[in-house]
Amino acid sequence: MKLIAERMDQFAVHFFASLETKIRRMQSEGCDIIRLDVGSPDLPPAPHIIEALYRSALAPDHHGYQPHAGQPGLRVAWTNQYRRLHGVVLDPESEIVPLMGSKEGIAHFPLAVLNPGDVAFVPDPGYITYSRSTLLAGGEPYSLPLLPDADYLPDLKSIPPTILRRARLLWLNYPNNPTAATASLEFFAQVVHFARQHNLLLCHDAAYTQVTFDGYRAPSILEIPGAKEVAVEFNTLSKSHNMPGWRVGAVVGNAQVLRTFFTLKTNLDSGHFLAVTEAAEAALTGDQDWLPGRNATYQQRRDLVIASLHAHGLEARIPRASIYIWCPVPQGKSSVEFATALLDKAHVSVTPGTVFGNHGEGYVRISLTTPTERIAEAMQRLADWI
Repeated sequence: MKLIAERMDQFAVHFFASLETKIRRMQSEGCDIIRLDVGSPDLPPAPHIIEALYRSALAPDHHGYQPHAGQPGLRVAWTNQYRRLHGVVLDPESEIVPLMGSKEGIAHFPLAVLNPGDVAFVPDPGYITYSRSTLLAGGEPYSLPLLPDADYLPDLKSIPPTILRRARLLWLNYPNNPTAATASLEFFAQVVHFARQHNLLLCHDAAYTQVTFDGYRAPSILEIPGAKEVAVEFNTLSKSHNMPGWRVGAVVGNAQVLRTFFTLKTNLDSGHFLAVTEAAEAALTGDQDWLPGRNATYQQRRDLVIASLHAHGLEARIPRASIYIWCPVPQGKSSVEFATALLDKAHVSVTPGTVFGNHGEGYVRISLTTPTERIAEAMQRLADWI
């Protein structure tokens, strides 16, 4: 008797869940593992955010169910951030839906907009939830290669017309995970035009737009005139404000699409804990002067890692944004072989590029979300091992 759904036959346990098991076993055997694999910020949120959580949690009437649409103040706070950072005007009543982290929204979104057999374009390498959520909705993921020679931007002109006619969604993510690539407003304008031309819904994952270096400013796709006619954008406080475990995000943009998505969410989940909501509002509206210092710490780590990699012949590009370095592996090694040997021999954990798709072969992703002194030690271990 089969007790599981057939749709689960196409999935394996997520890579990071399996990696956690291996690392726990190695640690129980006395190994000191330095983790440069998962992108979970090690630095805390600003004190005023934690204080807002504490104050709200003390209130005896703040522990009940909350509105599915979130508190009005939180929606307004998200819209104010978009106006401040991007000059984008959003209606807090119709053009924003709060999320329990952007991953939740990305995972559920195809259920609201895809019919069985619809094609969704997903970047390769890319965040694997784009393709997994497409499969769960009965859709068909179609990989768009992100290649270094094209600055990790997809070649939309290469898509076969027969595939385009069946397509419904186009996923983008800049600054990019895992490649750390960035995209210009000119590129975004081309993609918005392409989506309108081919009746596609454009979904942009903007998780890393506030983690930038060297004076770079990462744009929102909604800065393109008319983008809201064809696009939605996913955002999160996980990376922007060091709040990954708080699970606070939002999707903004096309009101008609978000109305349908909100209907789906009311049947799947409930609102956030009020204390988290009020702390998130404090994060969005309070003092933002601590963020450049946080980014300076990431930049210091970036420079440390890049210098070490280059010194040993691993010519990784210098990223202008995100919390990752996309590092080529030595010639003759696969990404899995390199990452496995580095963990087993040097006790440094990185993510094989193939976790993010077939076109991730030949690379590993290095995360900058570990204390600087531990990153320095990891680079020394890497040097000794090489």
